[in-house]
Amino acid sequence: MAKYIVKRVGLALITLLIIVFLLFVMVRIMPGNPFPSERMSAEQIANKRIEMGLDKPVLVQFRDYMVKLLQGDFGKGTSLYYGAPIKTVLSTCVQNSFRIGGLAILIGTAVGLLLGITAALNRGRFLDGFCTVFSIVGVCVPSYVFLIFLQYYFSYKIPYFPYFFDANRFLFSSILPALSLSLFTMSTVARFTRNEMVEVMDSDYVRLAESKGIYGPRLIRRHVLRNALIPIVTVLAPLIVDLLTGALVVEKIYGINGIGKLMVDAISGEGVDYNYVLALGILYSALYIGIMLAVDLLYGILDPRIRVAAKGDA
Repeated sequence: MAKYIVKRVGLALITLLIIVFLLFVMVRIMPGNPFPSERMSAEQIANKRIEMGLDKPVLVQFRDYMVKLLQGDFGKGTSLYYGAPIKTVLSTCVQNSFRIGGLAILIGTAVGLLLGITAALNRGRFLDGFCTVFSIVGVCVPSYVFLIFLQYYFSYKIPYFPYFFDANRFLFSSILPALSLSLFTMSTVARFTRNEMVEVMDSDYVRLAESKGIYGPRLIRRHVLRNALIPIVTVLAPLIVDLLTGALVVEKIYGINGIGKLMVDAISGEGVDYNYVLALGILYSALYIGIMLAVDLLYGILDPRIRVAAKGDA
């Protein structure tokens, strides 16, 4: 198992290095000017390019960038938050997006599992139909539409929650965006949980367990839910990345200073801030690879067959 873990970690690091290189090259060959040309003369822009090493060959630039990146230095912005270290700006945005995204993950996963289990245990009844309709509506309705609905009723009609994000009341003002972001995750988890549990409950080994006198919560916990969780974890992994890195429209509407809003500002400013675009691309890729790696390792816990295969490889 240890060899399996080392192999997976090594592949993840190699994949991340390749992605960073491709992102770096694509950002460098993008057309346009990374500096606010309306406020800077041609001579100032040329001097800035020399100062930031943009006049050097791409491979030399990549080597210098990787040296700084390994030290936790993402460089500085060229047009957005001009002169401020990207690491400082990014840390604030990451904290906001991760806290709200983490709350959305907890709500979406917990409620989704509850709805999916309820639907599966009441197959063909009213609760099954209700959970199915809810899942379809939740997948179809965009998160920002749900956020506007929540703002209208719970910030305008019933002025209980703030209409826009307030950093001084972080937890209280995080509830509405977290609920809106959790809707898609909630619906997806509920739908997959219901389908996987129904399939598992119709399997031969569950019937064998029932013939041995195993019923009720013990049967669901030991034989049904555990086997149904494997595909659910696979579906949940990319959703977690999307929630942690922020939803562009939701953060923009609610005025959250998060990763999604930062990406929009970096692209739509006076000049496309390539350094911020690159830093956010690396962050997103690292999160995705890290979570998929965690999912691979979690498979070994949920499915004993994977542990046996890993021992065989060792």
